[in-house]
Amino acid sequence: MPTSAIINVMTQAARYAGRRLARDFGEVEQLQVSVKGPSDFVSAADRRAEEIIHDELAKARPNYGFLMEERGTVEGKDPTHRWIVDPLDGTTNFLHGIPLFCTSIALERNGEIVAGIIYNPVSDELFTAERGQGAHLNEKRIRVATRSSLENCVIATGVPHRGRGNHDIFLSECRAMMSRAAGIRRTGSAALDLAWVAAGRFDGYWERGLAAWDIAAGIIVVREAGGFVSDLDTRKPPLDTGDIVAGNERILNEIRNIANSAAKKES
Repeated sequence: MPTSAIINVMTQAARYAGRRLARDFGEVEQLQVSVKGPSDFVSAADRRAEEIIHDELAKARPNYGFLMEERGTVEGKDPTHRWIVDPLDGTTNFLHGIPLFCTSIALERNGEIVAGIIYNPVSDELFTAERGQGAHLNEKRIRVATRSSLENCVIATGVPHRGRGNHDIFLSECRAMMSRAAGIRRTGSAALDLAWVAAGRFDGYWERGLAAWDIAAGIIVVREAGGFVSDLDTRKPPLDTGDIVAGNERILNEIRNIANSAAKKES
């Protein structure tokens, strides 16, 4: 199926940035790195990739605004549209030579995510989705897994960094999930976790304390793959709370119930 103009714009920006990231990844030991926070590193590669993506998207849609990991909010002349961009999700993996990282770009229209892409330049896997058009991996249609029993499911999550998040709540949730699921995985990239849920590699995913750019593209990729995405407990949009759970409807509800029950024991 031919891709739309907007997906083409996003894909071109991600691939341009991806080529630079792939080169930098090959020279990871020589990167100049600064510390942004506890265990939250930002590299020169991250900044260069964001610059490339910003310039490409601004050239194609000059009036759209931005929400970017490094630049923050950049107002546009068109208040109804903005790009939500994470140029390098999985920075810690990148800096340690682990090939699990990606570029994540979403388009928000009137407060709703209408298109998203997630691109891993090492594996050359491009996940794309546009509202009403389904989700694709390298132009092949993808769907979420249909398993209905958590005992047969592999569930992804994110481990809170040192100095961030409530470790007691996470450990309680993880213990509870380990007693029910077939396996638990951690990739180090929220965007890839969501993309892999959409592709049926993971059956579900939950995490707390994320930023909008971590999950914006993944939300529409999962939903267009036939999956469900919600906040963990407040029933507000995950983009607002930073807490997220994803999967098919039954698995999502099981994960949410287990996580919330475990979290209450620690609160």
